[in-house]
Amino acid sequence: MSRKYFFLLMGLLFAFNLMAGDKNSFLKRQFTTSDGYKLNYRILYPENYSPDKKYPLLLFLHGAGERGNDNEKQLFHGGDMLSSHENRSKYPCIILAPQCPENDYWVDYTHPETGMKRTYPENPAPSKQIKAVKELLDSYIAKDIVDTKRISVFGLSMGGMGTFDLVCRYPDLFVTATPICGAVNTKRLGKYKGKTAFRLYHGSADETVDVHFSRDAYETLKKIGADVRYTEYENVNHNSWTPAFNEPDFLSWIFEHSFLLVTPIQINKNGM
Repeated sequence: MSRKYFFLLMGLLFAFNLMAGDKNSFLKRQFTTSDGYKLNYRILYPENYSPDKKYPLLLFLHGAGERGNDNEKQLFHGGDMLSSHENRSKYPCIILAPQCPENDYWVDYTHPETGMKRTYPENPAPSKQIKAVKELLDSYIAKDIVDTKRISVFGLSMGGMGTFDLVCRYPDLFVTATPICGAVNTKRLGKYKGKTAFRLYHGSADETVDVHFSRDAYETLKKIGADVRYTEYENVNHNSWTPAFNEPDFLSWIFEHSFLLVTPIQINKNGM
């Protein structure tokens, strides 16, 4: 190989590595709640982070397959996208990615027997995991480094369910919510009165979380006058996050939103 092509190849590899994501950029942390519960999480600060500035915050909730105690698996899907140099340059923000323990769920629901559909309660108590996530989020708001007009949440599968749960539970907190192949009780969702912009994604052939959950959620949100978009991928099974993350405006849509008038956020130090 000539020196010319060698250096060209090295330059291309350097550029690729520069643009590709590096999940190791996320710092490993553990948060202890006011009642002693320990929540593993990863955090990614903006490039050239300054503690004197306030940044948008993006909360990412993983799916059931990424549960555990290693504080790593929660970034298996989406971690490279979020940590890429290109996206960090375009969208300087703080990203929180908590990890749900192996045998727990972000949201409690009725687990179906074979051939039956899962159901979600209309008035559920918060799971200990969701309470911990909220208390973690509150702790960063309290540091005065978060632009509270630009807090967003997104999640896939079980994390999509957690996304719906958080928005229903705290209707004035999130400027955008992006549940991917998620689910929610539509009677509960129909009571939502906040100003969050929603963007839903689902695969039409999903064999794990039935597509009717997103279809019904979309119709419910339209009926109450919410700002909502829905993308359904024909013949895509449960991994609808793959085409969703490849949408050219997946992140830009999130970061173009901001609350113009915001009611001051009340930080609940008990995580409820």
